[in-house]
Amino acid sequence: MRFSYCGQLADELYQFDTELVESVTAMTRGKASGLDVVTAEHLQYSHALLFVMLSKLFNLMIRISHVPASYGQSYTVLLLKDNNSVYNKSITVNDFRRISISPAISKVFEHCIFDRYANVFGTTGNQFGFKKVMDVIMQSIFYDVS
Repeated sequence: MRFSYCGQLADELYQFDTELVESVTAMTRGKASGLDVVTAEHLQYSHALLFVMLSKLFNLMIRISHVPASYGQSYTVLLLKDNNSVYNKSITVNDFRRISISPAISKVFEHCIFDRYANVFGTTGNQFGFKKVMDVIMQSIFYDVS
């Protein structure tokens, strides 16, 4: 441990176990692979030992406070928002939406973090996008919108 460390000690409550990693890998199939060329199918049809190794890797990454730079790399694909607009008018930049394709293992790591550290992350009552449905319902009940 560092002598200047000010946060909470990591206990078993926040450890990533094999069951968590295996449950997270049940991602949607048929998606494009990231820059690491690993797809959800690779993870779903892999040997059970992979989940053990990933849980050990994720715990080590948390312990030493380092995430590989490749976990943050992605590539962006432009998709046409509405196919009917192609025939009705000329296409502009605003007719496209961007999606970022991230590495599959980094997505597994993110989902594991969200599962274990959900009580640590906080948002304001003004944020409704990208939140769990129950959180949005509870905040709309207890948060004064006026």
